[in-house]
Order: sequence, then structure tokens, then C-alpha cells
Amino acid sequence: MPASAQLAVSEYLATSYAPDRDYLDGEAVERNVGERTHSNVQGLLYAFLLKKKPEWGLHPLVEQRVQVGSARFRIPDVCALDPGAPFEEVVTHPPHLCAEILSKDDSMTQMQERIDDYLRMGVPNVWVIDPRTRRGYHYTTDGMHEAKDGILRTIGSRAAVPLLDLFN
Repeated sequence: MPASAQLAVSEYLATSYAPDRDYLDGEAVERNVGERTHSNVQGLLYAFLLKKKPEWGLHPLVEQRVQVGSARFRIPDVCALDPGAPFEEVVTHPPHLCAEILSKDDSMTQMQERIDDYLRMGVPNVWVIDPRTRRGYHYTTDGMHEAKDGILRTIGSRAAVPLLDLFN
């Protein structure tokens, strides 16, 4: 297998991909997207957060490029910025929340790398939602906690999303 050509950060940022790709240490990397189950949960989560924006102050975004390191960019399925976050075309300040919806082809290793990137950046809340098992998990620097009561919550805000609202 031939080695992939290294891509400069500036070239990645100037390129549009459909769907958008993560950028990891010189390589544009495809993400698992495009399934209806995934898309439905992603849309419902975004809509729920958007509806609660006046109450919680969080600004939700879908598939927003987030610079998690000097040569690493991730595209969370949904993220939410704090009320005072600066306006940035590419987010460089840690979002309040990054949420990933599992696709059938996601591996635990790949997902853990994403989670670790967000946590290293300083994101205080990382959610992983599994549409197939209808379960949700909250990751922080203290570890992983399953939303056993069916509600994903954040630390540092009043955000609380009932998982059942995402599986309709």
C-alpha cells in the first residue's frame, strides 16, 4: 500500500470535502457518516439543543470543524459552544460539549481517539450516543459514565437531554 501524501494544514482548511473530513497529523481522514439512523439522532440532538438555547445559553453546531491540536482537526457530529465563546469559522476554543453518534462501522479504538482529542483540548463534556442500543455515555477527564437514568447531562451547565427524545 503506498504511503499517503502529507497535506498541509492550510491546504486542508482551504479544501471542501463532501462529507467533511477530520485532519490528523497531515492526513485528511474520512468519517463514518451517511446512515439514516445516525443522521436522525444527529438532527434530533441539534434540534433539542437549539430549542433549549434561550434557557441554557449554549450555541449548538452541526459538523463544525474543531481544531483539537496544532495539526489535528475533528468534526464532531454536534457540538455546543458556551455563551461567551468567540465567533470562529474553525473553532479553536474548547466547546462546552462535543457529541458523537455511533455508526455501525465505528470502532472503539477510533472513537476513543476522538474522545481523547476532545478531552486533551479541554472540552469538559463529551457525549457518545449509540442509536442501536439506545444508550448514551458522558466522558470527562474523570472517565466515562453511562446515562443509566436515560438523561445525558453536562458538567458546568444545566443541559440535560433525555435519550428517548433522540430515538423517535
